[in-house]
Amino acid sequence: MHIVDRRLNPGGKSLPNRQRFLRRVKDVAQRAVRESARENDIKNLGKDGRVTVPADGVREPRFSRQPGSGRHDHILPGNKTYVEGDTIERPPGGGGGGGGSGEGGDGSENSEDAFQFVLTRDEFLELFLEDLELPDLAKRRLSIVETEGMRRAGYTITGSPANLALTRTLRNSMSRRIALKRPKPEEVEALEARVAALHEGDPARADLEQSLAMLRERSKRIPYVDPIDLRFRRFEPYPRPIAQAVMFCLMDVSGSMTEHMKDLAKRFYILLHIFLTRRYRHVEIVFIRHTDRATEVDEETFFGSRETGGTLVSSALIEMKRVIAERYDPNDWNIYAAQASDGDNVSSDGPTATDLLRADILPACQHFAYLEVGDENGPRAGFVEHRTTLWRTYEAIAKAGGPIAMRKVNHRREIYPVFRELFSRKDKAEA
Repeated sequence: MHIVDRRLNPGGKSLPNRQRFLRRVKDVAQRAVRESARENDIKNLGKDGRVTVPADGVREPRFSRQPGSGRHDHILPGNKTYVEGDTIERPPGGGGGGGGSGEGGDGSENSEDAFQFVLTRDEFLELFLEDLELPDLAKRRLSIVETEGMRRAGYTITGSPANLALTRTLRNSMSRRIALKRPKPEEVEALEARVAALHEGDPARADLEQSLAMLRERSKRIPYVDPIDLRFRRFEPYPRPIAQAVMFCLMDVSGSMTEHMKDLAKRFYILLHIFLTRRYRHVEIVFIRHTDRATEVDEETFFGSRETGGTLVSSALIEMKRVIAERYDPNDWNIYAAQASDGDNVSSDGPTATDLLRADILPACQHFAYLEVGDENGPRAGFVEHRTTLWRTYEAIAKAGGPIAMRKVNHRREIYPVFRELFSRKDKAEA
């Protein structure tokens, strides 16, 4: 049986060769993807991207003779300097070998052209998000159950030839042949040799020939492998519990947030949104924006609508507490929160926000990330960096052991490194 896969490769390319090439240049391509994320606009992050790989990264390894050693015979055209039998001195430094960076090259790595190829959207995002994850995703109860793939479930007497269990089939065949006393090939050969050793007309030869015919007939009636011996590997779908999580996105949109700060916050949340929707199948996202009042909004309003007003951080925490109580039981959900703000808050609101975090929000959360956005120029050289009201409030909670991570950004190029710090994959020892 021959199976021919006639499915077209995407875009007319050789898919296996492309996947093999991506595995070879994975490290280089991943670095190029991260650099592209820092330099390009985030709105273009999910689109196809061109990646540049040094020529050394795609060269196949090969064996070659060392040009500065060994004995070589050459046939040279006639000239006025040498005659047959003359010895030509080897060039200094063992030169004379081919290869390298080509004519006119200076011998450096930059003298060779770089190799460029285009990553698809899926390939780009796979490299971009490979080593990121939500911290402690499966810490709480796993409550969503769905069919995930196939698993081995013993053997069956019917199936595809590709699933034939050869060892089990031959074991059944041997058991059947032993039970039915099928003649062994050695027995048939030995009897044939005894018949051949006797002369024609010998009465004993006739009896042996009759016995040999019976053995041969019995061997034909009892085949070496019978259809009842066949066993095929059996696979069945199985339910696997999937952790369900909810991410709360809290953003300050008050009047103290400049357009630059809002742009930084939006870029951070766009990265987070791409990461969550791409990396996890069962993650719900709740968008909460606040001034002195907080409301739950949809994605478009969260990123596009403009508001002004004062700042009360506790209003966003109260809204988050309400949503958790109504829809997301901490016993059934892995709860995460990410907050972006310029750090301004009414001084009298600090104790209220602290009490909400310690009593209601952090006990329900497995991870709380706070991103403080600042002016593009940042603190001036020689001056101590100003610690905002909200930063001091959260810093005290973090020092007390609360599950909260804090970072500051002032420029667009800092968004991606900070994002990776907040959601990088932790090893077992660190966890």
